[in-house]
Amino acid sequence: MNYHEIAAAAAFLAARTGIERHDAAVVLGSGLGEYASSMPDSITIPYEDVPGFPIPRIAGHGGTLVSAPIGDKSLLILAGRVHAYEGWDMSDIVFGVRTAVTAGARRVLLTNAAGGVNDAYTPGDLVIISDHINLTGLNPLVGPNDDRLGPRFPDMTSTYTAGLRWDLATVFNDVGIPTHEGTYAWFLGPTYETPAEVRMARTLGADLVGMSTVPEAIAAAHMGAEVAAISLVTNLAAGIASTPLSHEEVTATAASARSKFTDVLNRFLPLLVTD
Repeated sequence: MNYHEIAAAAAFLAARTGIERHDAAVVLGSGLGEYASSMPDSITIPYEDVPGFPIPRIAGHGGTLVSAPIGDKSLLILAGRVHAYEGWDMSDIVFGVRTAVTAGARRVLLTNAAGGVNDAYTPGDLVIISDHINLTGLNPLVGPNDDRLGPRFPDMTSTYTAGLRWDLATVFNDVGIPTHEGTYAWFLGPTYETPAEVRMARTLGADLVGMSTVPEAIAAAHMGAEVAAISLVTNLAAGIASTPLSHEEVTATAASARSKFTDVLNRFLPLLVTD
């Protein structure tokens, strides 16, 4: 991980937006990127314009930065992410969130589409991530450590900040949706998990399975940022679902849940940017 490349990308954002410091950041996952375009008085920057930014190669995964005011604060939205299964290096996968934290964001909200393992979940549910299980054998901190980014051996006990999880639960209650919390298991992909893998994940304590989010959470926590994360359950995982899994199902469910997701973000983001 090259600190100077991250710093250059953050400096570019400050120059392009005229905003010296963004107070918080959001990463929007599969099928959720349209929220960014709804932000009033925002500045939109394609990823390809930002030095060093990797560009998603998967349909429905976006590729746009949005700088938006919320009151007297500033929010940076990353509409789209890259994944390990696309062949990206781990440093590329976390480049966006590291840039956001370097640009000033001390709080980060990560979102994703996930498969539901917990029997209590149904497609369309939103779940607050309380912890994760890394089943890939990959970690964005492998290699030489740059102390300007964070410590060599960061504690991951409280990766998903309790205070932000409480705020999210309060928002869920306010908008009238069930408050679920769960553990997210990160698989490499791009194949969906097998029924045996889902049984394994459930045995290990996972409530959700997916192909993203964990490296970004690790990188942001490494840099000292507070992290919150929400999974949109877009399908039941293999062995639980009665139908074959497909990317089309993921994007369709994300689209149908957009109104619920928007209600949550509209209430939560003012809390996210508040110190």
